[in-house]
Parts: sequence; C-alpha cells; structure tokens
Amino acid sequence: MKKTYHGSCHCGAVRFAADIDLASAGERSEPARPGIWWTSTFRCNCSSCLKTRFWKAFVPPEDFQLLSGADALTEYRFGEKMIGHVFCKHCGVHPFASADFEIMGGAFYAVNIVCLDDATEAELASAPIIYEDGRHNAWDKSPKVTSYL
Repeated sequence: MKKTYHGSCHCGAVRFAADIDLASAGERSEPARPGIWWTSTFRCNCSSCLKTRFWKAFVPPEDFQLLSGADALTEYRFGEKMIGHVFCKHCGVHPFASADFEIMGGAFYAVNIVCLDDATEAELASAPIIYEDGRHNAWDKSPKVTSYL
C-alpha cells in the first residue's frame, strides 16, 4: 500500500517526502495513473542509471515534497535533455529526477528509492522491479542480463 517515506542525500542537505507503494504486485494500491510506470519500481541500464545505480519509483507531483535543500541541488540533463536529473552538490547523491511526459500522464518525479531513509530492508527486498534496456533505447524490454543492475 502507498505510504509516506522520507528520504535524503548522503550528507542530509537534501530532504524530501514521497508517497510511494513498494508493496508486491498482489498487495499494491490502485495506481496513481494509467500505465506500467505506476505499478512497480524500475532499474535501468542506460549510461546514467547504471553509473549512479539509480533505482526509481515514479510519483506524481502531488505525492512528492522537497522538504529542504533546494539550494544544494544541481541539475544535470543529457541526451534529449528531457529529464532533470538532480544531485546534491555537496555529496553527489542523486535523490530524484523530474520530467513531464504526456505518455506518463504529465509531470512526475522519479524517486531514487535507495535514498528513502525509512524504507525497511524487507520493503526494499519485496518491491517489484521492472528492468529497462535503456542502453538500447528499448525501454519496454528487459536487458538480457539483469543481475548487475
């Protein structure tokens, strides 16, 4: 079920809260919007996600709140520059990203769930994962090997 989690970067300069459902498939609440993006967590092998180990859960803007540290965030955009990847300029951690895609129902945040301070090991272990082959722009397909993600 959807739950409010609190997260931060490594040094604590950036803090946020997000309502996220980390439950397994049979126990999840109704998705926020239509589409697969709202039914799971995602791990991707694109150059950015792979190097930063970004493990994301998508949330609509009404389910995300930056609590502190806006001045500590630096934005990085690459490729088509459609996604605002942010990281803490002090410790380098990537706590979330944001974008606005029509196919996903508009604006959203991609929360790095490993930055959730109050998610338990059991919640993280049971969270469903969809693997994306971003390296080959095949976002709807899983890479042949996922064990390194």
